[in-house]
Amino acid sequence: MQEFAHYAVSSANSRGRRIQEESPFGRSEFQRDRDRIIHSTAFRRLEYKTQVFVNHEGDLFRTRLTHSLEVAQIGRSIARNLHLNEDLVEAIALAHDLGHTPFGHAGQDALNDCMKNHGGFEHNLQSLRVVDVLEERYGAFDGLNLCFETREGILKHCAKRNAKKLGDVGERFLVSQRPSLEAQLANLADEIAYNNHDVDDGLRSGLIVQEQLEQVGLFSRHLTMVRKSYPKIRGRRLIHETVRCMINTLVADLTRQSAINITVARLEGLSAVRIAPLLIGFSEEIRQEQQKLKKFLRDHLYRHYQVMRMSNKARHTIEMLFNVFSSDIQLLPPEHQVKYQQDGHQAIADYIAGMTDRYAIREYQRLFAIDEN
Repeated sequence: MQEFAHYAVSSANSRGRRIQEESPFGRSEFQRDRDRIIHSTAFRRLEYKTQVFVNHEGDLFRTRLTHSLEVAQIGRSIARNLHLNEDLVEAIALAHDLGHTPFGHAGQDALNDCMKNHGGFEHNLQSLRVVDVLEERYGAFDGLNLCFETREGILKHCAKRNAKKLGDVGERFLVSQRPSLEAQLANLADEIAYNNHDVDDGLRSGLIVQEQLEQVGLFSRHLTMVRKSYPKIRGRRLIHETVRCMINTLVADLTRQSAINITVARLEGLSAVRIAPLLIGFSEEIRQEQQKLKKFLRDHLYRHYQVMRMSNKARHTIEMLFNVFSSDIQLLPPEHQVKYQQDGHQAIADYIAGMTDRYAIREYQRLFAIDEN
């Protein structure tokens, strides 16, 4: 059994669940949370929601599902070395993208614009809504009835206007406090995963090329190290090894710097984490290298004209679906018509956000193509 630091979250010091349940047999509270997330419908849908590339563009590009698994793996490794709660980090990592729309950030931005007169749309808030309300699996409650700390970690960003409606889980955004170290760790494990794996997918797609990346310090430095260690290495193996080494450097740096930060903070317990500065973080040198890599990906991959064309199609699809359902709710499936009577336009947002890429494309065709039914 893993030994936790005195400032880590555990089943014993958890704030518990909104609806009290008997303690699980043979597993911790956070193992139960992880298991409920993995068995959820929303988790299975992540297989057909993509990060940068739309689902039909290729079988080897990362999906929200594979990304979430990679975040969980990175997070668990770091948590183990820092004596934090691995199971809580894993649960947060596996659930953090459950509320994402189809078509990645383009879909999220489009749905937020559509919902601007109805409270807006935040994918972190939607992820919390999925686990609190939308999953329908249990007889005793809606949602998954996860522990407070898991829910808190899922909600890594939230506008104050929405935080006021969320009770205890939104309180920290109103009083400028921090979440658990496990939540902070899951957030940065997410950053490590998507930055480095977008490098891999970007190169695989041909939208960025190795020569461009050689101008980015973090990539260039590790590419040189790999070539020195393996002079004959070429092609995909060279890229894989370079990305692997980059991840290793980032994980090691985050572990070392976070341990230093925690030691300096002299934490007396879990409650002290909330009033301390953010303690899980990179060294300044690595943080700056990460920022430069993020900027490169934003400028050369996410804003590549081919990605922008697909993003424009995605935005159009989301807008058309939202508008047609808003104009005539009888076009919604019957169960969502019922939910509309209670939740209004939020029910439309729930339906669209829950779609996979390919389901959204098919729904668009069914509604607007004359030869579909």
